[in-house]
Amino acid sequence: MPQRLVRLLSRVPARLRPVPSLRATFTVSFVAVACVVTVLVGILSYSAAARLVRVDQQTVFAEVVRDLRELVEQDRLGPEDFAPSDSGGPRDDLIRSGRTDVQVLGPEGQVLDKGDPGLPVRPADRLTAGARFAGTMVEHGEVEVGGGRYRVATVALGGGRGAVQVAQEFSDTEDLLRELQQRTLLFVSGVVLSAGLFGWWLARRQTRRLVQLAGAAEDVARTGHLGIQVPVAGRDEVGRLGRSFDRMLVRLAQSEEDQRRLVQDAGHELRTPLTSLRTNISLLRRIDELPARVREELVDDLAQEARELTDLVNELVDLAAGQSSTEPVQRVQLADIAEDVAATARRRTGREVVVRVEGDTTVEGRAGALQRAVSNLVENAAKFDRAGTGAIEVVVARGPARGGGDLVDLDDVGQGDGPDVVRVEVLDRGPGVADCDLERIFDRFYRAADARSLPGSGLGLSIVRAVAAAHGGTPFAFRRAGGGLVIGFTVRGVES
Repeated sequence: MPQRLVRLLSRVPARLRPVPSLRATFTVSFVAVACVVTVLVGILSYSAAARLVRVDQQTVFAEVVRDLRELVEQDRLGPEDFAPSDSGGPRDDLIRSGRTDVQVLGPEGQVLDKGDPGLPVRPADRLTAGARFAGTMVEHGEVEVGGGRYRVATVALGGGRGAVQVAQEFSDTEDLLRELQQRTLLFVSGVVLSAGLFGWWLARRQTRRLVQLAGAAEDVARTGHLGIQVPVAGRDEVGRLGRSFDRMLVRLAQSEEDQRRLVQDAGHELRTPLTSLRTNISLLRRIDELPARVREELVDDLAQEARELTDLVNELVDLAAGQSSTEPVQRVQLADIAEDVAATARRRTGREVVVRVEGDTTVEGRAGALQRAVSNLVENAAKFDRAGTGAIEVVVARGPARGGGDLVDLDDVGQGDGPDVVRVEVLDRGPGVADCDLERIFDRFYRAADARSLPGSGLGLSIVRAVAAAHGGTPFAFRRAGGGLVIGFTVRGVES
């Protein structure tokens, strides 16, 4: 039957099977622990109490029997000495000492003085009554007398003079212990019930915020809306989880917004070269009708548009890859990266590129992304400094940027500009940047009016900004004394 039930349950779809909630699991676990502990304590307490009571009764009865044997062995007593007496005697001492019942037997085992209640006389008791030696004893562990249970011991007086029977009732004690057992069971049941109610209340209280978090996560999964309010109350682990989840949603929402803007901006920027390409391609249908000079200009224009489109796509790929790079973070020397970039720029442009290093330039970051950011800055300087009158300087130093009043820091104030940062500055003697453009040069696809005739997509400096932000730093730009521009970024440094 159990196997058949398991097979039937296995056929039930997973979504229809009952899923135990955390609240129910917590409640059941709390009740189970409370039940086990309470039952164990109840059983151990009852067993210890019952054992102590029974041992105490047996000890008292054994002492009464021992005292009686010592008495009859030391003094030559007869049955008449155990008769009831107003002046007291051995019988009264036995009754008072152990709350026992006493019955006196004659030499033949006949009852001379009946106890209260009367005790049964068995053959072994009659033999003991006629025993020769005083103190000879026979003991009965359990005897039914008048609906009660007694311990009975028969002690011979010696010389065949008779015997004395002493009895102790223990059925009343067992009744008391049985009542104690019932009360213990009632107490255990009450504790288990109380534990269940308290556990349910405690589980409900402790899991309420988790249930709210789970509901928020389910709402996000169902609707795809990342602006759902997340409960973040408390300073415990649940509160930390709520705050972390809320920050994660904020980051996801920001990432989604960045992707949306990137797609919109990319679509807008792609329209111009694509439109030009379509126009030129339509002219290719009549290329035989065009003069040779026009055909040459058409081919050059197609090549230029293809190059710009290729550059734009490549920078879009680089920008997207920089936002979700899987390159490992490691310790790198920004000075070494700057030297490599400078060597490449000298080879490509023929310009003089000078690198100055000040202090320790060790940082933790992604070498490929940092190299792309420095390369974009150097290429930008070479492109805009068309006169080529001076060297392009690259400064890699410890500490924040030391610009003048035209410094532009585009991220949070105080982030990435402390003494434990490493900065990269690229200095040129180009035309500089107008006031209206200085604050927007790191925006995506932004190109100043006097730079729109130059090749480029407007994504190079936005990649610099993204790389700086990913490494705990900020981009900056300000005018250079004597003309030109100082542009760069900071990276969070490491202790040397």
